[in-house]
Amino acid sequence: MADEAKAKGNAAFSSGDFNTAIKHFTEAINLAPTNHVLYSNRSAACASLHQYDAALSDAKKTVDLKPDWSKGYSRLGAAHLGLHQYQDAVSAYKKGLEIDPSNEALKSGLADAQSAATASVSRARVAPPPSPFGDAFQGPEMWAKLTADPTTRVYLQQPDFVKAMQEIQRNPSKLNEHLKDQRVMQALGALLNVKFKAHGAGDDMEIPEADSPRPPPPSQPAKEEVKKPEPEPEPEPMEITEEEKEKKEKKEKALKEKEAGNAAYKKKDFETAIQHYTKAMELDDEDISYLTNRAAVYLEMGKYEDCIKDCDKAVERGRELRSDFKMVARALTRKGTALVKMAKCSKDYESAIETFQKALTEHRNPETLKKLNDAEKAKKDLEQQEYFDPKIADEEREKGNECFKQQKYPEAVKHYTESLRRNPKDPKAYSNRAACYTKLGALPEGLKDAEKCIELDPTFSKGYTRKGAVQFFMKEYEKALDTYQEGLKHDPNNQELLDGARKCVQQINKASRGDLSPEELKERQAKAMQDPEIQNILSDPVMRQVLIDFQENPKAAQEHMKNPMVMNKIQKLVTAGIVQIR
Repeated sequence: MADEAKAKGNAAFSSGDFNTAIKHFTEAINLAPTNHVLYSNRSAACASLHQYDAALSDAKKTVDLKPDWSKGYSRLGAAHLGLHQYQDAVSAYKKGLEIDPSNEALKSGLADAQSAATASVSRARVAPPPSPFGDAFQGPEMWAKLTADPTTRVYLQQPDFVKAMQEIQRNPSKLNEHLKDQRVMQALGALLNVKFKAHGAGDDMEIPEADSPRPPPPSQPAKEEVKKPEPEPEPEPMEITEEEKEKKEKKEKALKEKEAGNAAYKKKDFETAIQHYTKAMELDDEDISYLTNRAAVYLEMGKYEDCIKDCDKAVERGRELRSDFKMVARALTRKGTALVKMAKCSKDYESAIETFQKALTEHRNPETLKKLNDAEKAKKDLEQQEYFDPKIADEEREKGNECFKQQKYPEAVKHYTESLRRNPKDPKAYSNRAACYTKLGALPEGLKDAEKCIELDPTFSKGYTRKGAVQFFMKEYEKALDTYQEGLKHDPNNQELLDGARKCVQQINKASRGDLSPEELKERQAKAMQDPEIQNILSDPVMRQVLIDFQENPKAAQEHMKNPMVMNKIQKLVTAGIVQIR
């Protein structure tokens, strides 16, 4: 169940439906709470939605469960990076690289984290220059000083002055707007312990704002506020050795050969495709896709053994090169497909199933999962076909008959069951096992077998006698009577069916005459109230009126009796003990 939920999550993640992916991964975690891969996958889905707090929580859980798994630290670093916790991200990526030094994802993540950390330092704001007036306007001290000064104390009774001072306290740069007010000048002097002379209207002093740069003298040109960065020199190309140059050229040629192979494959020119893929492998043995592509060609050509050899080489080489998990999984899936094509018996599917399971541990892919399910179903179907043997089935049924005669009913059930495994289409085995279940009191199982017997052979009278007997023991007399009558249509002179029908009629008439004991009546009524058919009759408004008329209006009741449908329902209620006729 957890694997199924995980596969659904992976499929949703691949399609970009991250919310659904999170839902399925959560279901999987509830079923397998110690599986570190599930937390890792959910962390990736949360990060894709920028839910970095949740991603971080899952990443930490991943590392706790599997401290030696490098991918956990990759998830941890990504979550920290999303939260702008750059140093934590750097630490996480470094820990991952201690486990897997050649992991490209961790290297790339570390580079991103270090770059982001450096950029955040450079972006840090430079503290603004201090205000020319220090903390004169800060805190309650300002109001204390203004109250202590005899001149400004009077101003505090004036609302417009108080409002102006409050505005300056909130934003000291607003002082320039109020300097024409002599009261503000007096307050400034009181706060700075400085005495200002009274100025004329043209001599108002301008206080520079705290964050604004000082204007240059008139004789000097204004400097640019932001100095343009000098262009950095272009880095010189790195020198490479001849060996590296040759290796690079070979890789480029190999890719061209691969493209040519892909084109030939699409045209169904398989021999040409194989030649190109083989040439690519000779040029570059560090890319296993050339092997898996050639394996795909062999698969199309029906050369399954060659396909399997290439897949095995790709897996082995992929492990050596630490190739992408998806590439290794692809090779294993292709191998499993070839093994399925070669399978001739149920046992042959075992290796294919094992290979698909290995592929899913490398990378959870819906296509591989489907191939696994198909292989398991094919194996089961073949097992049933291989097990089919009518001769052995007859022998097992005879053994069951002997046990039945000796009243060894559990042993008889075992033999009949084995007989049905050997031949699931034998109505006699179902009939005999139904008789065993009836003797053992397993009435629901007996009824099921009897119905299966009738389904396989509607003319087999034993099926009806078995079913009728089970229904009779379940005290469903009307249903049992219907079963016996149905059997008599196929075999009118069958004594067992006739006897069974007669017993049912006796029980039904016993209820009609009111001859049931109080215990029988109570039991029958309790059973009837659980019958959906009886419940429907009693809940029918028309039938409820009919029952009232039977008690209060005999003339109307006689009219109701003329209706065959009403009579049939009344008879059912009488048989069930719900209605008694005296």
